[in-house]
This record gives sequence, C-alpha cells and structure tokens, in this order.
Amino acid sequence: MTVRLHRDRPVPLSATLGHQPRRGLRRLGVLAALGLGALGMGSLFSQSDSKLGQTLAASAVLPARAAVPEFQADCRAAPAPLQRRIEEIARSFDGKVGIAVVKAGCKWEVGARAHELFPQQSVSKLWVSLAVLDAVERGKLDLQRDVLIQPADLTLFNQPLRGEVLEKGRAVRSVHSLMSAALSQSDNTANDRLLWTVGGPNVVRKVLRDKGISEIRFGPGERLLQSQVAGLTWSQDMALGRNFEQARARLPKDVRQAALDRYVADPLDGASPAAIARAMARLASGQLLAPETTTVMVDILSRTRSGPMRLKAGVPAGWKVYHKTGTGQELGKVTTGYNDVGILQSPDGAFYGVAVMIARTTQDYKPRMEMMQSVSRAVAEFHDQSAK
Repeated sequence: MTVRLHRDRPVPLSATLGHQPRRGLRRLGVLAALGLGALGMGSLFSQSDSKLGQTLAASAVLPARAAVPEFQADCRAAPAPLQRRIEEIARSFDGKVGIAVVKAGCKWEVGARAHELFPQQSVSKLWVSLAVLDAVERGKLDLQRDVLIQPADLTLFNQPLRGEVLEKGRAVRSVHSLMSAALSQSDNTANDRLLWTVGGPNVVRKVLRDKGISEIRFGPGERLLQSQVAGLTWSQDMALGRNFEQARARLPKDVRQAALDRYVADPLDGASPAAIARAMARLASGQLLAPETTTVMVDILSRTRSGPMRLKAGVPAGWKVYHKTGTGQELGKVTTGYNDVGILQSPDGAFYGVAVMIARTTQDYKPRMEMMQSVSRAVAEFHDQSAK
C-alpha cells in the first residue's frame, strides 16, 4: 500500500513504517517482554499483522526492505525562535553542555555546541542495538538466539544480571532480552555481551559508517572504556563486589584527574549532539531500520527506566518520549557524561530528535535535570507555536 504524505499534515510514524507485528512477535516469544498491549502505543504503531513481521517471527531473517518514501513533515515554521531559546538555555547552565534538536522530515537543526564531541557513556548502547537489529535484517543474527553469560563476562557499575550470574554460575538470555536490558535498564553486562555477540566494536563502527552516521565514535567496550576513564588497567576481578571502586579510590587524585581530563577533552566514545539528534530523527522517520526492527527498538526506548526527570519530565501531557540516558564518572564535585537523548513525539504525530549532553559540570542533580527539562519544554512550545 502506498502512503501519501502531506507536508502540512503531520503523519503518525505508523503510516511511514507499516504495521506492528504483534502476532509475529508472540511467536518470537517476546511479546510479554515488549509489553506492547500495556503500552497503548496505538498512536505510534498500528496493531495489524504483517508478512515481514511473520518472517521475523519464523526465522528472525528479514528480506531486503523496499525503499522508504521520503518522510515529509510540516517544515514551514522557521526554527530561529527555537535556536534562540536553545542558546539561552545553554548559556545559563554552569557547565559544558551541548544541545541539538532536529525535526524528522525537515532539513534544519538547531543547537549549541552541536558539532563538538561529548562523552556518550550509556548513550552508546543505542549503537550496539542498532548493529544488532541491522544484523537481524541481514539474516546474520536471530532475536531468539540464546546467549550464555558467565562470570568472565561481567563488567562494572550497573549490571542487574550480575546477581544471577554469580549465584548460579551462569545466565542465559535471548538477544532480544539482552537488548531490552541494555537499553531500558542500562545493564552494562547485557550491553557488553550483546556487543561481542554481534561481532565487537568494529562491527558497530561499520554499521554507523554504512548508515551514514558521522561524528559518532564507538569505544572499546564498557570495561576498557571505564577503566581508562578512571586511570586504571582493567582486570576481571574488578567486576566483583566494589573492587573497581576500591581500586579507583586507591589511585592518587592527580592520576585520576589527569585521566578524566583526557577523556573529557578527547572522549573515546565521543559524539556530537547534532549527529545523535539526526540519527534519532532518522529512526523516527523510518530511515535507519525496517518497520519491524524499528518497532522493536522504539518500544524498548519507550520503557527506559533511567532519567525520568530529565527530558521526559519537561514535555506537556500528550507528548511521548523514547529515550536513552548516559551517566559518567564523578570526581569530587565534578560530574562527566551526563546525557539524555531520544525522540519526542507530539500529540499530532510530529517527531523531534533531541540530544542534551553535559561533558562536565559541578552542578547538582536538580539544575542538571531542570536544564534538560527546559530543552524538551522549549521543543514542545516551539511546536505548539508553529501549529498556530
């Protein structure tokens, strides 16, 4: 079926991406994990069956997708007022912050320090899942495939899987389950295991290149990245208990400070807010993945547990947020890599890719979150004024 898109009449993502494979995903055994019925996502995806979804269910191999029609949106409103507001927000924040906003289907972007590289931290989990879903589309990976997680696979910081692995000596999760844990729970072990299941950092970097996503670096994996940021050399015993934190605390402060300064100045996982916002807009408009794999990724992002008071808390009633946070290491009063990025969906079906990234600040939680809320609030106000 051909979908006619009108520039002056915003179209829900379902019209561009096709139908949600509910029955197919039930055959995958992941419908309960997705929670699609409980989410009430009808405004984003329709609930009809699809042949592509059934193919995904049967073998997790997707045929080559047809060309996606050019996503069109109402781009008549000049973004200058939003640009001025974003500059004002960035200027008033005490810290190095980068902000970018891109409206899906439009050629403009607005922002502040939008093309500088900022530490991503857990925002980079997006690109692991993108590589996984790209592999699913090409028939190289199956969402149903079971993956073994052992003590040697454990990482550090937030890793809800660790308890089960240590208690039982192992854990088994499907690729889809690992993706859900990595994105919605920001589980570092789930993400690292997913990374090596898809082929490692070079595979992720290739997917980014192949999809035309520039100004985004992908680091060496969670363990090596975080140990380098701290000024340590990784050893696997650091994954147990609070061994990593204790080893880091034993370092002289000047060693830690120098390592953190190097990282912030030239982050291994650096990305520009503009590149991330553009990628999120492309995801929303069906330009990165096929309809069914887009459904999988966006659904998981709708259930992100971290950062409820960041971007999500700034949008008015009726708006939806599909996002991924990142939180870096701290030293004294300095916080690094404090981020929130994603898709904002207006009640009338417009989509905005948004990235707010703090490289370094001494501000406490509240002003950080309030700054992020002011960005999402500014996007909503701009949209409402444009509609008038």
